[in-house]
Amino acid sequence: MSLDELRTLLARHARPDWTTAIDGVLVSKVDRPDPPAPSMSGMVLAVIAQGSKRLALGDRVYAYGPGQYLVASVDLPVTGQFTQADPEQPALGFGLTLEPSAVAELLLRAGPGDTPRAGGGVPSGIAVSEAPAALLDAVVRLLRLLDEPRDRAVLAPLVKREILWRVITGEQGATVRQLGLADSGLSHISRAVRWIREHYAEPFRVEDVARRSGMSVSAFYRNFQAVTAMSPIQFQKQIRLQEARLLLATHPNDVTGVGQRVGYDNPSQFSREYRRQFGAPPSRDAARLRSTVRTPAGVLP
Repeated sequence: MSLDELRTLLARHARPDWTTAIDGVLVSKVDRPDPPAPSMSGMVLAVIAQGSKRLALGDRVYAYGPGQYLVASVDLPVTGQFTQADPEQPALGFGLTLEPSAVAELLLRAGPGDTPRAGGGVPSGIAVSEAPAALLDAVVRLLRLLDEPRDRAVLAPLVKREILWRVITGEQGATVRQLGLADSGLSHISRAVRWIREHYAEPFRVEDVARRSGMSVSAFYRNFQAVTAMSPIQFQKQIRLQEARLLLATHPNDVTGVGQRVGYDNPSQFSREYRRQFGAPPSRDAARLRSTVRTPAGVLP
């Protein structure tokens, strides 16, 4: 029953930009399947009520559909594609932005033994599971508050905390709990991911980024691969190419300049890697981007 009501609420409150009156809560409605498109995942919990989507991270592929949820604990370069969506039955999804400070607060309040024991190693930055009834019920109650403005300011933060707690103590809790632990392996890799994103146009040595992250080179490389499904250099290349595509949408006649801005000194290498990533050379893809309107391709719905 929760899934039926969830569909109704999502369809009623969907906006073109996916925002809602509740901070950090997103609602998506997509009425057509799209070709695979790259984007950043964000740090988010996504629950699907209708339709389905496929998400690729490096060499890993995640498929999720009605009654399933996906957790992205690191902002990663992904390629997303709606595989089931049409005007009669659009894809409908709920999203909640994950805040490390909120995770940390709940972990501090939890008593000994209240959260499952952590397994070995660093979890992947993205995970998919079946949504338990308690989680779906909390999501429905949060969305009901969109119709209750008087109660929203007081109750929405409480229900958001409940949703977060359900995820923290659920099947993919290890992925989310590490968000709130300052010295977790995931937090070290998150710092590295953030640094590479901020300096993507600059060459770097893996040894230097490992040192910035407070890890040995071997541990850093192993954990980075576990979280992101790619090496640090591959990650940088993904960011460069995604940034180049955004720039080309507004500067379609300056392919060489765009390549240089994102860190490519060799125009031929830029064109070759761009075509390999997006299926067309930069100039042709830029023209295509300007003539089409794309659906957002992150982890939602």
